[in-house]
Amino acid sequence: MPVFASSAFSVLSNEKIRVDDEIPLNKLFNQLPFAILKGKSHSGNRKSGLLLHISSLPSEFGIGDLGPEAYRFADFLYRSNQRIWQMLPINPVEEGQGFSPYSSISSRAGNTLFISPERLVQEGLVPGELLQSLKSASLPVVDYSRVVSDKKKLLDEAWKNYRQQLNGTSQNEYEFFCNEQREWLPDFALYSVLRNHHGNKPWYEWPDEFKYRNQEPLNDFATNYQQEIIRVKWEQFIFDKQWHALKVYCNNLDIELFGDLPFYVSHDSADVWANLDIFNLDEKGRPISVAGVPPDFFSADGQLWGMPVFRWNILRANGFSWWAERLNRNIQLFDLVRLDHFRAFSAYWEVPASEKTAINGKWKKINGDYFFIEMEKRLGRLPFVAEDLGDIDAPVYKLRDKFNFPGMKVLQFAFGETMPTSIFIPHNYETNFIAYTGTHDNNTLIGWFNEADEETKLQVSHYVGQTVNAENIFNVLGRSLYASVADSVIFPLQDVLKLDANARMNSPSIAQGNWNWCLSPGQLTKKEEALLREWTLLYNR
Repeated sequence: MPVFASSAFSVLSNEKIRVDDEIPLNKLFNQLPFAILKGKSHSGNRKSGLLLHISSLPSEFGIGDLGPEAYRFADFLYRSNQRIWQMLPINPVEEGQGFSPYSSISSRAGNTLFISPERLVQEGLVPGELLQSLKSASLPVVDYSRVVSDKKKLLDEAWKNYRQQLNGTSQNEYEFFCNEQREWLPDFALYSVLRNHHGNKPWYEWPDEFKYRNQEPLNDFATNYQQEIIRVKWEQFIFDKQWHALKVYCNNLDIELFGDLPFYVSHDSADVWANLDIFNLDEKGRPISVAGVPPDFFSADGQLWGMPVFRWNILRANGFSWWAERLNRNIQLFDLVRLDHFRAFSAYWEVPASEKTAINGKWKKINGDYFFIEMEKRLGRLPFVAEDLGDIDAPVYKLRDKFNFPGMKVLQFAFGETMPTSIFIPHNYETNFIAYTGTHDNNTLIGWFNEADEETKLQVSHYVGQTVNAENIFNVLGRSLYASVADSVIFPLQDVLKLDANARMNSPSIAQGNWNWCLSPGQLTKKEEALLREWTLLYNR
């Protein structure tokens, strides 16, 4: 009896057999006790992937980037049958915000710290000798102070050489990019140079003529610092070029890039400075009201985030243009986009800016139906995933389901008194969801288990029908997610590697020491590859 496939894997020998038409079963079983077949084309919606931010890739240059290690990780995903690479926002980060990718100076610019030094060498923009001088042993955490300094040296050299080597082709590519991104790039470049010339102070502390965007002073400044402004645009061009090269590579391997879009933007950002009318600010540019979430079981004071809230009446009057352009940019960069704090598209918590806690806020409703209908008209199919965690009510679920956005299930949230009926426990899952062991805001699975009380640990063991410990918890709970009806399953890579709390990406209650975990060279092995590949085949993912 022939079996049709384009390739076959032996789980024991890790050998791949390529065929054009069919494989007789006797050939597969000649030497090994069993084999698992994998056709290149995957039918159905069931799939799996990994969560790993670009910054966490191994690197000799202090931070993960868009160079060879990113391609190696894509190859790992392909070999292990993973079809989703999820990451955090890829916007610029800065020290004043703890290098958080969720508090950026731009909602559309790329993080130039991710520009690959090796690819700059390949393009003839940086000499190999400079690269060698900046290399050092890969560290388990990102060294941001070193990275910022070293990337500036590299980009200074690359910019100098680019201008010397400028030809018609490269100039046309650059001009095409600038034209494509004309809705945001000029404002971002001008903002960046102004900010640099004012000691990196926020825009609301600049002189009034720049703070309030008086046209004549801005034009004079732009003329005087034209080359610096062009330099900022060029860095974004280089980032975009490297990004899309990686995206094409991943897509050719049938791997989707899954991005993350914060709902709010930082007060000190090019977005707010260039669009004062759509944010709830006073005449001096200060927030009248700010974003947050109300008190709950975990926080008696709620959470006060401090970002200015939107003026939705103004946004609606201009056709939600700012949102449409922002979403479109992210659709250009990613195949899937997670809408962080999705509940705010239904109703958001607004707190007077004078408050010290989020207690005295109010819910403000939004016509989310109308918003997404307008986005569909302007953008076509919406490849969004709803981050529907936290304080969620029926209207939020209704909005999510009306537009068929997948939701999220986080297994760490399932255990406790309400476990049997929890929406996060696998036996209660529905299909249109992505299931996680944890997200970037959670502890690692082993870290969570180690810190859990004995009652919770016992409950986990009772649920899976075997004794669970730190050593086997990923294998046991990971399998339960793969076996569930959820269309997609995504593991943080730290869980696959069975790492403890030291590898946690973010602790929301702690301001410093986040966003810096790094994968070490060689840490990801054939062992993890074989395990994931076996599970995807076993559970039809």
